[in-house]
Amino acid sequence: MHYDDLEGLKVEISEGVATVTLDHPPLNLMDGRLLPALRGFVYRVRDDDRVRVVVFQSTDPEFFSAHGDMGYLTDPDALPAATRAAVAAAPGAEVPIGTNILQSLSEEIRTLPQVTIGKLAGFARGAGNEFLMYLDMRFAAIGRSGQSQTESLMGILPGGGGSLNLTRLVGRPRALELLLGGELVDAELAEKYGLVNRALPSDELDAFVDTLARRIGSLRPEVITAIKATVGTVVPGLPHSAYAIEHSGLMATMGDEVTELAHALLDAGIQTREGERDHEGIVNRVWAEHVRSQAA
Repeated sequence: MHYDDLEGLKVEISEGVATVTLDHPPLNLMDGRLLPALRGFVYRVRDDDRVRVVVFQSTDPEFFSAHGDMGYLTDPDALPAATRAAVAAAPGAEVPIGTNILQSLSEEIRTLPQVTIGKLAGFARGAGNEFLMYLDMRFAAIGRSGQSQTESLMGILPGGGGSLNLTRLVGRPRALELLLGGELVDAELAEKYGLVNRALPSDELDAFVDTLARRIGSLRPEVITAIKATVGTVVPGLPHSAYAIEHSGLMATMGDEVTELAHALLDAGIQTREGERDHEGIVNRVWAEHVRSQAA
């Protein structure tokens, strides 16, 4: 099994652990390049008997993944093109009718025989945070990490499994708080809410995740399979109908107003490194101006 043709990813395998590093400058956007690469990796690793654990991390010290490409909201061809590329990256892996490619990726990752771990030492927002929530475990660096879903202030909802997986992880009241409020969640609050397994000092994150991954990687594959299957009976996967409702909700919110907001956000600095350091601030200011203009 080879992975060296997956653009935007670096894959290293050692002692049963595949370390997958997102390396797609400038922001590791979940766009028409990175999304197909990730789906292609998941499709291939499923049958790679060398791998028992997968660790996802970022080469960028500030951004795990900024979010999905804003072009999905401004260019009617951008998301269909990314979807076609992601479908081609996993031949024969179906995208269920009534769902989208990110939702499909959520289930494909959840059902991997391997254990998946996210190592967060930077920002993960929108589709970037949705991807993290697909994984079995997440660990975040104190003082360096931040997670958010600000889609509501862009006029839409997190439609790539985000609204569903966030609720599964943190419960209904906290999910509503984060989905409707669009707040940036630091490592300590993420741990308190259950969004990550642990918040760790930044200088301890690498060693902790490496030790855990290699410990799991040393286990017999049958043990990993049995434990994942048993835990899955208590916390089963989300039903297709839930994904269909989320996707329908996303499509229902799309339209000219969303496109207008997306252009305003780009003009204000979203999807630039400087702007993404204050992502929530920009989104809130643009939304407030939009509300004022609607009321005028």
